[in-house]
Amino acid sequence: MTLDDITKALLASYEKEGGINHLDGINLPSDEAVNRLASDFMHLLFPGFFEQKSLTKNEVPAFTAARLRSIHASLTETIEKALRHAREPEPAARAAALAMQALGTLPRVRQVVQTDVQAAYNGDPAARSVEEIILAYPCVLVISLQRIAHELYKLGVPILPRMLTEYAHERTGTDIHPGAQIGTHFFVDHCTGVVIGETARIGNHVKIYQGVTLGAKSFEVDNDGNPIKGVKRHPDIDDHVTIYAHATILGGDTHIGANSIIGANVWILEPVPANSIAYYKNENLVIRSRRKKEKAVECREVAELQAWDWTI
Repeated sequence: MTLDDITKALLASYEKEGGINHLDGINLPSDEAVNRLASDFMHLLFPGFFEQKSLTKNEVPAFTAARLRSIHASLTETIEKALRHAREPEPAARAAALAMQALGTLPRVRQVVQTDVQAAYNGDPAARSVEEIILAYPCVLVISLQRIAHELYKLGVPILPRMLTEYAHERTGTDIHPGAQIGTHFFVDHCTGVVIGETARIGNHVKIYQGVTLGAKSFEVDNDGNPIKGVKRHPDIDDHVTIYAHATILGGDTHIGANSIIGANVWILEPVPANSIAYYKNENLVIRSRRKKEKAVECREVAELQAWDWTI
């Protein structure tokens, strides 16, 4: 077979397999442009961290203005392409307005991202500095870009939010849908293999480890058997919850109460009350109150104090 033969075979495939072609259609958002946007967003969120040369405080105003102009132009163009593909009315005017709205959220996003960096530093005894967290911990990239993508998602921008989170997914191995709602001080330790679905809600001060899935238990379907979009499918995680490696929590009606611990490799399909610990004992799932253990420790300490010879 020659290259000409392969060319003819591919052209024939393009004619036959129409579902995976996009020829003579509306220009789609460019993968290269979105990846560039992702990188530029990280430069704006963390000025001075990802530059080839050091950035002084006096240079920050010009740096920020130039980077913001570049992002604004690229973001507007990319949003317009996404809107045209979605057959939205007046895509050019809407794209300009949406781009400005999205960029206007960046100061607030930075405030929240700072809590994520602090959570990573406080939550990992191996961390030696905040600089190490920002430069070397994959959770910073994936959470930061998800927070920006979430703002675009809330504005109703098609395609682009998912492309941004997929850039982070490719880089880190963590897949967080832009629709997921995430509170402050969020830490994903080690990152690899984490999946968080579109309708998941995560509170403040939540820590999860590698391989954790916050997924759907089942899909509601219409009369034709197609999945119904937009329904609550993924779990809610309250404040101060820790989820250990490879735990799987499924279902839109599954709620993990505050201050709970979900053990490694646990499969959860039911609500877990606040202040609980869930783990496997032999082959059985155990969900019990953490307070029982705390009370037992407290009683033991009281007994030890009572037994102490205070006359010494």
